[in-house]
Order: sequence, then C-alpha cells, then structure tokens
Amino acid sequence: MDKNNWKAWLYLLPAVLFLGVFMVYPLVDVFVYSFEEGYNSASQTFFGVGGYNYSYILHDPYFLQAVKNTFILVIITVPVSTGLALLISVALNSIKPLRNLYQTVYFLPYVTNTLAVGLVFMILFKKTAYSDGLINLLINWFGGESVDFIDGPYWAKMFVLCFYTVWVVMPFKILILTGALASVNQDYYNAAKVDGTSRGRIFTRITLPMISPTIFYLVITGFIGAFKAYSDAVALFGTDLNAAGMNTIVGYVYDMLYGNSDGYPSYASAAAIVLFAIVLTITCINLLISKKHVHY
Repeated sequence: MDKNNWKAWLYLLPAVLFLGVFMVYPLVDVFVYSFEEGYNSASQTFFGVGGYNYSYILHDPYFLQAVKNTFILVIITVPVSTGLALLISVALNSIKPLRNLYQTVYFLPYVTNTLAVGLVFMILFKKTAYSDGLINLLINWFGGESVDFIDGPYWAKMFVLCFYTVWVVMPFKILILTGALASVNQDYYNAAKVDGTSRGRIFTRITLPMISPTIFYLVITGFIGAFKAYSDAVALFGTDLNAAGMNTIVGYVYDMLYGNSDGYPSYASAAAIVLFAIVLTITCINLLISKKHVHY
C-alpha cells in the first residue's frame, strides 16, 4: 500500500470509527439480543438461545397491527408525497420571479416542530364537546356527516395519519426537486421547442430522465423515513398507540423497551431486526429497479 493510500485511510479513520461504534456494533448487538430468550437488562442474564423471540412477535397481534399500519403508511404516503412535490416543484420552476418566496413558504412546515404540527392537526380533525373541528364543519357545509378522525373508525384515523405525514415530508421534497429542476441544462428545452415538442413530451422525455436520480433518492429516503414513523402517530393519537390501534413498528419497539410492557429487550430486538430486514429488502428492490429507470 503506497503513501497516498495510507493518507486516504487516515482521513477516513474518524468516519470509519464513528460508523463502527455507533452503527455496526449496535446492529450486531441487537442481532445477538434478538436470539437471547428472556434477556434481563438489569442482571445481564438470559435463560436460553433460539428463535422464540421472533416467533412471539410474529404471533403478537399488536406487532401484526403495527406492521399493517406501517405498510399502509408507506404505500400511500411515499408515492403521494413524491408525486405532489414533483407537481408543485414543476409549477414553482415556471414562476421565476416568486420562486424563492414560494420555496420558503413551502419549506416552513418542515422546520416546524413535529408535535406542534400534530397538535394543530388534532385540533382541526378532533371532535370535542364544544366543536366537531374545522374539517367536520367543512364536511357538514357540503352536506356530509361529522366523522371522529382521532378517536373514530380505523380508516378515518389512518387518513389523518397519512395526510399529516404527507404534509410534514413534502416541503423537503419540494426544495430538493426545485433545485434539481433548476439544474437541468436549458439547451435541451430550447432544442425541443425548436422541434415543436409538446410540453407533455418535454416533461416525460427530458425533465423526468434528467431529475430521475433525485427522484430515486427521495423515494429511497421516503421509504426509510416512513418505515421509521413513530412521532407522527404520537403527535396525533397520544402515547398509547396500541389502544388506538395506530401503532407502528418503531412504536412497538419503543413500547417493548420502555412502555407498559415493563421492558422486553429481546422482543424489541427481534422486532428491530425484522424492521431492518424489511427496509433492506425494499431498498435492494428499489436499487434493482433504478438500474433500468434512473439515468445518471
């Protein structure tokens, strides 16, 4: 190994140590805990090694409900938020004078505290003894019946959670996509206009291929972020998500560690490994798809 390679590894050493201590080691540790049956964090003891922890969580109705909620959240919010962000970004890109102003306005929800935004959403949707909420007032104005979106039927609560998640994550996507659109070489558009190409064909044949790496990045990070959802649900439905039927996989892990379950790190570790496997699988599938549809 020559001198330059030694220098490169020396510069990378802090980052490698950081990743090893705070990412690789905890992952290996959690993987080991997931096979230790009856692990007690206080006494650092366990009574057996095997796959019982995985069998338990895969038969636990709370975990299965959390998996269902998480997948519904991912399937709905990732494509909807990415698609809406793309449409808004294209519209902003065509408004040159006020583009920076609108970018700032759309980005404000992203820098606002998540729980504060959740409180506002709860006020808008929650039925109380004094009011049915602003959303229900609008529904009534159009002739519909009031719906309890916070404590009512499952579909109503899932609608609010998806709506809230899209609202929170979309500003970041708008900012990134607006920057990507601004970086597209204008010569392509000028050549297309000379040939008389329609706007729709310009968008599908020039704009989308040119910003496809950015879209792919947002989809990947969107999937990972949606699978890690927890604070969104807490902001809307409180800390007892199992009672509300709106728990997520990360919420289940937290409950197993610190919630009303009195602490079961082995079950929490098994659930965390299952979540890691799901995210890794979906990420690998997206990487395979990107080879055909992403143009670098």
